[in-house]
Amino acid sequence: MRDDVEGKPLVEVRNLKMYFPIYKGILRRQVGQVKAVDDVSFTVHEGETLGLVGESGCGKSTCGRAILRLYDPTDGSVILDGTDIASLNTDDLRQMRTDMQMIFQDPQASLNPKMTVERIISEPLIEHRKGMSAKERSDRVGELMDAVGLNRTFANRYPHEFSGGQRQRIGIARALALSPRFIVCDEPIAALDVSIQAQVVNLLEDLQQKMGLTYLFISHDLSMVRHLATRVAVMYLGQIMELAPSGQLYSDPKHPYTKALLSAVPEPDPREESRRDRIILQGDVPSPANPPTGCNFCTRCPVAQPLCHQVSPDWREIEPGRFVSCHFAE
Repeated sequence: MRDDVEGKPLVEVRNLKMYFPIYKGILRRQVGQVKAVDDVSFTVHEGETLGLVGESGCGKSTCGRAILRLYDPTDGSVILDGTDIASLNTDDLRQMRTDMQMIFQDPQASLNPKMTVERIISEPLIEHRKGMSAKERSDRVGELMDAVGLNRTFANRYPHEFSGGQRQRIGIARALALSPRFIVCDEPIAALDVSIQAQVVNLLEDLQQKMGLTYLFISHDLSMVRHLATRVAVMYLGQIMELAPSGQLYSDPKHPYTKALLSAVPEPDPREESRRDRIILQGDVPSPANPPTGCNFCTRCPVAQPLCHQVSPDWREIEPGRFVSCHFAE
């Protein structure tokens, strides 16, 4: 893990919004909208891993999918190496797919059970590398299987013949097939046994170093993100509350929500654990279809003031490289 941010900005997300309409009645009249991602902005630098964390339902995965245009964003821009993905037509977007890929959360659901491993991994090559011969594709599949630690003699097997960790490696190999520059990792270890999680994370780190990859790593596992990420963005109810270099965020969180999240991470040393103050948030997370007025976190914030219930805080830089959405964070 590095705390420094090197390289130029590769992905710039500006005021990204992803709203889903709510329909009701026989006439399917729109009566509202779910604000899954609500005015999110951040930058991912070339060669880094940006961790995106938050509790379930906060909009992390939706944000990742909107960035890759798996969903069409409601508003905002996503600039990948100078090109605004959010405004591209279908043909131009298809050309950009070679530079950006996704590793999905559940390898069981994201792999076609009727396809062999070779067919699964070679599918992007068939779609985007029309000039490749069958022999060249087969050789490329073998190289990718070697890279992710799979025996290439298993190429003609089907996904159900592999363990969960092996299936996730197949998904990683598929994502690497077109030599992308940017990969969204959508909780790639959440569906795996704890004993396998470290292997997959180490594999992702090794591949990043060898291939110069840039990751957006989405997770709710704060301990794993601390190990893996260069910087960390903390998300709540569709908005980013805080973004900072990993070491600074874990040692000195500024936003009340970040402090509450980190207080829930177990401490290996029993003596340290016994001396720690646990921050227990009261109440339930509001519905993204009806977020509170003012700050999204004001209904559960232990230090909320009247201003927090009336005015939405600005997304501002309080220290070099540290951004926070809070009226009182300094």
